[in-house]
Amino acid sequence: MTVVLSMTTVNVAFPDIMGAFGIGRDKAQLLSSGYLAAMTAGMVSAAWFISIFGERLTSAIMMTIFIVGSMMSGISETEEALNFGRLMQGMAAGVIQPLTMAITFKVFPPNRRSTAMGLYSMGIVLAPAVGPTLGGIAIELFNWRYVFFLTLPTSALAVLLSFLFMPSKKVDRKIPKFDFVGFVLMCLSLFSLMLALSSGQREGWGSDYILILFAIGLTSGTAFVVWEHYAEVPLMNMRVFRFARFSSAAVVAFFSGCIFLTSTFLIPVFVQEIQGYTPLRAGYLLMPGGLSLLLFFPLAGRIADSVPAHIVIGTGLLSYMVAFTLLNGVDVNTPFWTFVFWTFFIRFGLACTTPVVNATALKAVPGEMVNQASGTINLIRQLGAAFGMNCVVAFMETRIPFHGDAFSAMQSKGSSASTEMLDTTQRLLSEAGVSAADRSAGALHYFGEIVYAQASTMGYQDAFASLGIIAAAGIVPVWILARFKERPG
Repeated sequence: MTVVLSMTTVNVAFPDIMGAFGIGRDKAQLLSSGYLAAMTAGMVSAAWFISIFGERLTSAIMMTIFIVGSMMSGISETEEALNFGRLMQGMAAGVIQPLTMAITFKVFPPNRRSTAMGLYSMGIVLAPAVGPTLGGIAIELFNWRYVFFLTLPTSALAVLLSFLFMPSKKVDRKIPKFDFVGFVLMCLSLFSLMLALSSGQREGWGSDYILILFAIGLTSGTAFVVWEHYAEVPLMNMRVFRFARFSSAAVVAFFSGCIFLTSTFLIPVFVQEIQGYTPLRAGYLLMPGGLSLLLFFPLAGRIADSVPAHIVIGTGLLSYMVAFTLLNGVDVNTPFWTFVFWTFFIRFGLACTTPVVNATALKAVPGEMVNQASGTINLIRQLGAAFGMNCVVAFMETRIPFHGDAFSAMQSKGSSASTEMLDTTQRLLSEAGVSAADRSAGALHYFGEIVYAQASTMGYQDAFASLGIIAAAGIVPVWILARFKERPG
């Protein structure tokens, strides 16, 4: 719960962090997408760490790294230090999540494992629900730095409980094999492509710097895929993609990870930048939707027991499409509870896709490949979240100036609405005692702010629309799922 909490509490702090470091949305989103990318790297190395140190030491070491990363993020004075702290948090969280799930499954007897996994899942669900609100309270009472300090007490408690209750093992003298080449190639591809996507609008998409980053990212990504076919102990077993149902489920997992995590970034930033919400109010906005997962997850699970998987997954994608069709019309006047209602469709889409996609993917492969399939499907979802957020925010950053230029081009002396607004603004400035020499400049500045605000609103609308299009694209792999029968037994 702690590591998931750290991923969601920061969402309401982005505007404050942007102001503190003088950065834009493109750099701010790296705090989330970088965390997800580092978590991906942690996930693929989790089994190796556990095989060397055992569950107890691995848990304690990673939670300690998580604490150091949290403190570094909270006291950071530079953007680079903040990002490094988030990478430390993400790497540790990537190891912790599969470790804790495996431990929960291992230490309980078979007749109590369902109850144990239910309690485990409740923590995972509650963290995103209360995270933004807790972050808002921390900012309201103190400042944005305390968002990173929120998890310190539970992190310290986790280290203590690890030593008290986690199973241990004798450390082997022989270090097990690990695919270091694949790990380096994957990390190089991830961070090169993410840096290119987040810096493209600022540096210029055709600049040498961006083109070199794309070349490095694509080359190392291709090399990773090729290498994994021949590696002795691959990070990702490519043989699982030979099964059509698994490959289809993996594509849906990629899209779903992109849609959900990107929306958790865009919505709190939108309501703070456009509607002027406080961080606490933005947290309140996300809480009802988060709590609704306590109902939606078991409901979707019950439905999936009696309805074919492709119908449930398709329903989830349709729910996403409805949500982002509605959000495509959001503006400064959208009421609080209307926004809350729209977020329910996103959460219902998550409940219908994530657990059902996981189950479908694992059923699609032979029993001896289930462990590899489980790790791969989670890796694919994390990659979708990391890359999707980068791509959608980069798209939004190109659309805002596009709309701004279009609005500016429409303004002319012949525009009665523009002229009337400028005259009204100058009259108000005159009544406020502003000198005649400054009235015209002040009116033009205010008019420019109005144009930019409207352009920003339309940029966000385009970003929400793009998420709806991604959800619609997921119908293709769902159709493939429907065409291929489930493996027997």
